[in-house]
Amino acid sequence: MELRCVDCATAYPPVLLYRCKACGGILETVGDDGTERVSLGESVTPLLRAHRIEAALPGFSGEIWLKDETRNPSGSFKDRLVASAMGRALALGVRKVVCASSGNAGAATAAYAARAGIPAVIIVPAHTPLGKVTQIAAYGALLLLVEGHYSRSYDLALALAERHGFANLTTTFINPYAVAGLTAVGTELVAQLGGAPSHVLVPTGSGPLVKGVWQGIADAGATTRLIAVQAQGCAPIVQAFDFGAEEVAAWGMPQTIASGISDPLIGYERDGAYTLKLVRRSGGRAISVSDDELRAAMQRLARSEGVYAEPTGASPIAALPRLLAAGDLPPGSRVVCMVTGHGFKDGKIYQEMPVRTHEVDDPGDVAAVAELCERALAQA
Repeated sequence: MELRCVDCATAYPPVLLYRCKACGGILETVGDDGTERVSLGESVTPLLRAHRIEAALPGFSGEIWLKDETRNPSGSFKDRLVASAMGRALALGVRKVVCASSGNAGAATAAYAARAGIPAVIIVPAHTPLGKVTQIAAYGALLLLVEGHYSRSYDLALALAERHGFANLTTTFINPYAVAGLTAVGTELVAQLGGAPSHVLVPTGSGPLVKGVWQGIADAGATTRLIAVQAQGCAPIVQAFDFGAEEVAAWGMPQTIASGISDPLIGYERDGAYTLKLVRRSGGRAISVSDDELRAAMQRLARSEGVYAEPTGASPIAALPRLLAAGDLPPGSRVVCMVTGHGFKDGKIYQEMPVRTHEVDDPGDVAAVAELCERALAQA
């Protein structure tokens, strides 16, 4: 195995290195040295046909599939990255880790550090949803809350890694061993479908999952159109795509309920530019969705398909009507939506939604209760 810069192709030995020394570019792994992962049982996640979502899209003719990454041990796709990066850190003799996170990567890092028996420092924005903060704390990690946007947490984690000997497990493109752990997503999709999907919709912050899907499908000898989905309140990659730019400009303070993709890319805009390059190379596009569309998509996923997802995980579902209206999902499309994070990560959003509840005055009057149920179900 070696590390290689995606921009200037400079090669390095497989050490803990976070950027190319020659040009500051993103590093990726080449080859595999068989490093043992730290595992909590992460494995192939379900791929579910979404028949009711298909039927609810007027004019759509094709297939929609849900890659349910909520089934990973800590409830998100981040387990794949952390299992790989943690294994490499231990192989290199590092015995303490740090991770900047909007929540899910922090939970994964805390869980896998507990499994490995090493200390973890998790740095999150102070406004991180309570469900995510609670999960991180439960695993025993040291939790640092930083006011402001996610990029401030990113900078602090990088400084601790470079100056104080922590392995940086932040799950942007900064750790090449983590990103390599996502290649399996693409190869799984090809194996599960018996061929490549026509489109894969990916919730996108900095974009390592876009890279993982692209690389895995390419390794299987196939191609797909990558659709990077961002929130309208934090959409630096979409902005660059719409303007036809090659470079991605950093966003300001994010304003969205989708905490998992609220990454303004301040100071590491090259991550966004690399993701944009992959999207364009695939013949795909970047698209943003509103918070109201996210809420509706969360409800649709849960009530139509039985999948409980946080706002970020539901973002591909929110993007489907927009893509269909734009003519980006032609007849016969075989679409995979990456459902990246579990609903328990941000239960507050669901708690604010209308629910169907009724007081039962006399549970012994079964006939009256049955009548109430029939009326309520008829109104659904």
